[in-house]
Amino acid sequence: MLNTSKSVILDCGDGHQLLGEYSAQGKRSKGLITLIHGWEGHSQSSYMLSAGGTLFNAGYDIFRLNLRDHGPSHHLNRELFNSARIEEVLGAIQTIHKTYPQQWQFLAGFSLGGNFALRIAAKAKEAGIHLQQTIGICPVVDPAKTMNALETGWWVYHKYFVNKWQKSLKKKIRYYPELGYKDELLKLKTLREMNNYFVPNHTPFPCAEDYFEAYNITGDALNSLSSATHIIATQDDPIILAEDFSRLPSNNEFLHIETKQYGGHCGFIKNYQLDSWLDGRLVELINLTRFPSGHPSNPPQP
Repeated sequence: MLNTSKSVILDCGDGHQLLGEYSAQGKRSKGLITLIHGWEGHSQSSYMLSAGGTLFNAGYDIFRLNLRDHGPSHHLNRELFNSARIEEVLGAIQTIHKTYPQQWQFLAGFSLGGNFALRIAAKAKEAGIHLQQTIGICPVVDPAKTMNALETGWWVYHKYFVNKWQKSLKKKIRYYPELGYKDELLKLKTLREMNNYFVPNHTPFPCAEDYFEAYNITGDALNSLSSATHIIATQDDPIILAEDFSRLPSNNEFLHIETKQYGGHCGFIKNYQLDSWLDGRLVELINLTRFPSGHPSNPPQP
């Protein structure tokens, strides 16, 4: 995957830029799949390379998109990342599709990236984005509940994200010291403390509760879906609770939710060789969209 990739800086409108990596087939492509990583992941995270490589070997072009301040992109934009910044990601998808046009365009995201992917799918028609299918893998549904699960669950998860977020913020302020939070960051030890400081001081939202609600996808947030949308969730996810998915619309013809008993949070290890069940499932789902069951390129499975 790395050997086939070239870095691309995308113009997302309003002076915003995002970084990604594009991998093109040497010969004819089956279509383009854009992948979005999870919070504090990046385009070279192992799950992005694993899924991207599997889909690339299946004949698709791959674009691995970095969200703002993820991967080596902290220098591109002055303002900090926050999960409500959907417009620049919409702009990125528009630019990707315009720059690398394909008849078949797909979008998939992991965790917070799955949340972004689903929100993009809901806004796609209005934004003039044509998607054949969107896949959200263990997507964040109710951000407030996810943050609570991180804070009250196994301490390793909480410590991991505190460390990752602090590292990212330290990198950012080296580029933009005028943001002025360097000394304050040293005092913040938990995700709750960090949210309570950064949300009112570095986002348009007055408090963390309003911020979390801005990218909550329960209720009618996905009612405007206009193309095939598939969610893969697990019953044993310690971060995205399985009960959250019952709060998504059950009567939307475009939305299908697939729930597995096991898989953890974006894990899906299928054997002792640590092979990924998910990678193969992504190929199946996307191939089924291009070649419905019974097509010679997609014969029925035994």
